[in-house]
Amino acid sequence: MCLLSGIIIGQLIQCRSDKAPSAASVSEQSDSTSERRAIDPIRIVNTAEEATIALFENAAPSVVYITTTTVRQDYWSRNIYEIPAGTGSGFIWDDKGNIVTNYHVIQGAYRAKVTLSDQTTWDAEIAGIEPRKDLAVLKIKASSNLKPIPIGTSHDLKVGQSVFAIGNPFGLDQTLTTGVISALGREIESAAQIPIRDVIQTDAAINPGNSGGPLLDISGRLIGVNTAIFSPSGTYAGIGFSVPVDVVNWVVPDLIKFGEVRRPVLGAEFVQQQIIDRMKLKGALVMAVAPGSGAENGGLQPTRKSSDGDFIMGDLIIEVNDEPIESNNDLFLTLEKYKPGEQIRLKVKRKQQTANLTITLGSSL
Repeated sequence: MCLLSGIIIGQLIQCRSDKAPSAASVSEQSDSTSERRAIDPIRIVNTAEEATIALFENAAPSVVYITTTTVRQDYWSRNIYEIPAGTGSGFIWDDKGNIVTNYHVIQGAYRAKVTLSDQTTWDAEIAGIEPRKDLAVLKIKASSNLKPIPIGTSHDLKVGQSVFAIGNPFGLDQTLTTGVISALGREIESAAQIPIRDVIQTDAAINPGNSGGPLLDISGRLIGVNTAIFSPSGTYAGIGFSVPVDVVNWVVPDLIKFGEVRRPVLGAEFVQQQIIDRMKLKGALVMAVAPGSGAENGGLQPTRKSSDGDFIMGDLIIEVNDEPIESNNDLFLTLEKYKPGEQIRLKVKRKQQTANLTITLGSSL
């Protein structure tokens, strides 16, 4: 019995020994699998992917990275120190070195620098600002490698249209995100606390650092400037806003030429909105009229005192060219549709009656 057991155990050990690989065979197998894998050829699975790649490669050289600094004074030594203030995005407007960005990107900055897609960095000067539209133009002295961004239009945009955002979120330069137009005709508040109307809403990811970067259509044309997000946490939540390119194309040429926007003006001052609200009035109430202005020449009446010391309320503007006016902001934003020198029709409330006036618009510059 013991002999039989020994024979069986011996056979089992021999069987296992026969099946175990030798060190040489393990080495041979290892050598056969340690070589680098061959690279499989790339395959673009659809034309949409090809179009997105081509769009980015064409547009990315037009997008820039903006860094700003501010100054602080040491409490004890009284020395002045320059410290980082923030980062943002922008894009090349023309081959003369004009860079468009958001006003809030450079607001309060002591110095600004622009880094191009070729990683060269240039000192920038502020050429012009427009806080009401949250837009600014910087000027750099680069004379080559400037590729202006193609310009589109925003008047015919549709909800559901594909859009692409390129920028520098959290300092990560040349970042592409995609999405669609979620809504049109939105309104956000500018740094000047005046509404920006007809803003584009998109779900393309926009984060801190994207501000001032371009929003592009499927053709790679500029249709908006990424400006703000709606988010409880301050980071992307699927709701971003862009200033429409038609506004940009109106503002930027004036910023380059004059340093500010040349606006049409009536030549009148208006009662503060809080007072108008307390009076429960709808419209823009005239406080004063400038001598020789279109307002005076057109017969607009200011608020004034009577001979016995009582106040006589001035004209309350309620329509401009048949467009209703319910507040001062309504009036300011409506006037932006016209040019200095054009004539407009005003409907005003004067005492208990209405009057129609024709006013020739002046210029803010």
